[in-house]
Amino acid sequence: MKLVVAGTGYVGLVAGVCFAEVGHDVTCVDVDEKKVKLMESGISPIYEEGLEELMQRNYAAGRLHYTVDYQNAYRDADAIFIGVGTPEQPDGSANLSYIATVSRQIAESVERDCLVVVKSTVPVGTNDKVEQFIRDFLIRDVKVEVASNPEFLAQGSAVHDTLHAARIIIGTETKEAEGLLMKIYEPFQIPIVSVSRRSAEMTKYAANDFLALKISYMNDIANLCELVGANIEDVAKGMSYDERIGSNFLKAGIGYGGSCFPKDTKALKFLAINAGYHLETVEAAVEVNVRQKTRLFKKASNRMITFEGLKVAVLGLAFKPGTDDLREAPSIDNVELLLAHGAEIYAYDPVAVENFKRKYPEGTNGRGRITYVDNPEEALKGANLCFIFTEWKDIKEISEDTFKKLMQTPLVYDGRNVYNVESMKEQGVEYYSIGR
Repeated sequence: MKLVVAGTGYVGLVAGVCFAEVGHDVTCVDVDEKKVKLMESGISPIYEEGLEELMQRNYAAGRLHYTVDYQNAYRDADAIFIGVGTPEQPDGSANLSYIATVSRQIAESVERDCLVVVKSTVPVGTNDKVEQFIRDFLIRDVKVEVASNPEFLAQGSAVHDTLHAARIIIGTETKEAEGLLMKIYEPFQIPIVSVSRRSAEMTKYAANDFLALKISYMNDIANLCELVGANIEDVAKGMSYDERIGSNFLKAGIGYGGSCFPKDTKALKFLAINAGYHLETVEAAVEVNVRQKTRLFKKASNRMITFEGLKVAVLGLAFKPGTDDLREAPSIDNVELLLAHGAEIYAYDPVAVENFKRKYPEGTNGRGRITYVDNPEEALKGANLCFIFTEWKDIKEISEDTFKKLMQTPLVYDGRNVYNVESMKEQGVEYYSIGR
């Protein structure tokens, strides 16, 4: 089947590549010609495990194409998937301008009946508006329907999550649209849940916000554990055996980040307020997460007289392992505070450094300075304290005695509970973590 995907970010590019992998003829559309050339050369513009290999294989097989020529791409497609960004606006609502731009381009380009499928995360009711918007701007006598098909991939495992999803959610208003989407997804051999458009839109928010709630709940319990002398890891283990709760998303830390949870919790909160309702549980999750991100910095502030002129090792910049994404990463909040207090930061991350440099160029920033290093040991050498923000494999593999050997003061603030409390104590490391 001839498919077109608008947008080549995490949602669009991964979807397009995976559609090609199961046998569809796919064209990925982007506005950036340099980005298109990069993808044609087999290089992914995002860091995602396994993605480049599939890009190269399917491009070589002639099933995957990239272009900036949207008019030609949309002209005779069987289905057009919209995977552009819906970034958060200052008030927490979703910015739908990219959706609108693509919708108008589709309306002015299509020459045959087709299905437009919105994969981007959008507020409930948006797909109704998209369908009407496209019909308002159609310049040819063709039939265009709009369906909702939210994605549930996690950054760092996006390819696997797409090809081996637990389920596929499709939201349609006609049997024709439902049938076409069923046919498109048939090669994936994954259970398909077919609902109305609005129910599909709400399912995306409800699922993501529920997971965010679990994370914030465990972080809140972890903070209480510290005060009453319990261990959050023991508590989580005990909870995980209850099949009503499950074992996923029970790990305490310094808060969630990325492109989904922060944006989606705020968007659903905004949607509810607009509808005259307060989602108090979601609002609480957002507030807990904001406080959690700088909890370790506050602990360190209570321990130190000043950060001025101190060498601070920062291990991990991405919001989670397996990605170079910095959106809502806890590292940003903490680096901002450390620089404002005059710290000399030595930062390490295996893949996210270049992205971080765009926010904080190497050298003097405010009262402090930041230097980027090639390995964790270089960051730790002579450091007065260390913060761990991302549990990358090579960070987890640092032995406990390395902190004692390399640091001037073996003082470690671990936001991902990488190390055993007793083992660090035995090695003479002053160690602070979350909920233990």
